[in-house]
Amino acid sequence: MSGTAPAGAAALRALHLRVPPGGRPLVLPGPWDAASARAFEEAGFPALATPSAGIAAALGHEDGATPAAEMFAAVARIARAVSVPVTADVEGGYGLSPKELVARVLETGAVGVNLEDSDRTHGLKEPAAQADFLAAVRAEAGRELFVNARVDTYLHPTVHEDTTAAAVERGRLYEAAGADCVYPIKAPAEDLPELRAGIAGPLNFLVRPGDPPFAELGRLGATRITFGPGLLLRTLQGVTALAEELLRDA
Repeated sequence: MSGTAPAGAAALRALHLRVPPGGRPLVLPGPWDAASARAFEEAGFPALATPSAGIAAALGHEDGATPAAEMFAAVARIARAVSVPVTADVEGGYGLSPKELVARVLETGAVGVNLEDSDRTHGLKEPAAQADFLAAVRAEAGRELFVNARVDTYLHPTVHEDTTAAAVERGRLYEAAGADCVYPIKAPAEDLPELRAGIAGPLNFLVRPGDPPFAELGRLGATRITFGPGLLLRTLQGVTALAEELLRDA
């Protein structure tokens, strides 16, 4: 199936909307290159979600330090390699205008985009400004991109703020701006019911070691499961074991 044109944003949107309340969530593996993308597609996954941190590691960069051109090129190689929908993590948008950002994402063949609301220099962005940015991306893309709005309150908690309530507030604002899905990254599983009660649309959950099984995460309120760079890190454990085996036999 590889090498054919990826399915559109409508197909990706439909996959999210098919998840019933409390049902088994949509699981989107995170490929870091064309080979891993093909492996996940051949296993039967209906869509893929590229992780910026995983691609950065595969390209030899620190997380957050991948040049935009390299990230877009990597996403394009992944999208070309498979026929299922691909959504791309493009961090905060690399300082591009909504018009240029949408054009460059669509040029890769990706049909979805993940946009975060913090940066490493200044921390959390002002929520109204981020909502305006998301609204501009939505206006430029129309329905051609599935927009996943990352909420970073758990990455940048403050002593003066209820982290979960702040995530809900931002999530509602981003939904009103046109986001298709809200992604409170690093939210603990026990916060999912409160997040689900406060956020109307699809809810993205980042799975980490020790988290409950997927079905339980769905029962708690997750619509969509992603892994960040976690699958690459697990793969590298296997590579390390192989290297050690080769050294023993050398």
